[in-house]
Amino acid sequence: MADHAHNLRARSWTTDGPVGVPTRGTTGHNRLRKSDRWLVAQHRVQTHMRDVQLSGRRPVAIDVGYGASHTTTVEWARFLRVLAPDVEVTGLEIEPSRVLPPRDGVNFALGGFELAGMRADVVRAFNVLRQYDVDQVRDAWERMQTGLHDGGVIIEGTCCEVGRRAAWVLLDKHGPQTLTMSWHPGDVEKPSDIAERLPKALIHHNSPGHAVYDVLQEMDAAWNQAAPLAVFGPRVRWREALNHFHQATQLPRLTPRRRLSDNTLTVPWSAVSDDH
Repeated sequence: MADHAHNLRARSWTTDGPVGVPTRGTTGHNRLRKSDRWLVAQHRVQTHMRDVQLSGRRPVAIDVGYGASHTTTVEWARFLRVLAPDVEVTGLEIEPSRVLPPRDGVNFALGGFELAGMRADVVRAFNVLRQYDVDQVRDAWERMQTGLHDGGVIIEGTCCEVGRRAAWVLLDKHGPQTLTMSWHPGDVEKPSDIAERLPKALIHHNSPGHAVYDVLQEMDAAWNQAAPLAVFGPRVRWREALNHFHQATQLPRLTPRRRLSDNTLTVPWSAVSDDH
């Protein structure tokens, strides 16, 4: 991949620039539904959005790099309105030709990782950094982090073209907090198949000697232990595999215990990061 580092510092239409480079922009209906459902179910997000409303301020959500279509930004706004009906949602694109007039209660503007100078309570950047070089990820995270309100979060990740496999990082002002991997139960033969959709910060670490590789191997081992339940389907088998996984790793159980339509695992960032 070409080096885009100069673009992260480039000045453009404003004093500071939009920060980033145009990406392929592919998108589709319901492509990001897994991460959207997960985000609005998080207690810290629910609490923050409620506190913002009680303070008398409208919550602000920014979708960075929505691509060639407004579809997923509008879908995201519908999810967020369940938590905060008056949430102000803005989609940002660094490619001027993709910037749209307001529609479906969503604003659109020219901007990138600098968030067009706005402050946000929730930021989403999906399938954007996957197209950058890995050594640019931290710079992009930091640029978005500086635009967060206290208590705000960023969800950054990647998914397949139809959204059946996805993985994302949740960040706050202090840095990455968790990694979540989610897949349609019938779409993989083994849990580690999700590795192809790891966020850019981790995707090159799926090899022996790296923490995320060890987690993926433990996921497969737990899946194998749950093989006797395969006759009941991959959802039931994964619920049992989760029990084996947490017994083996002693990691805190961050994945909800309730039944989910997707197979999902959330782990602390410290479990998959090599920075110790």
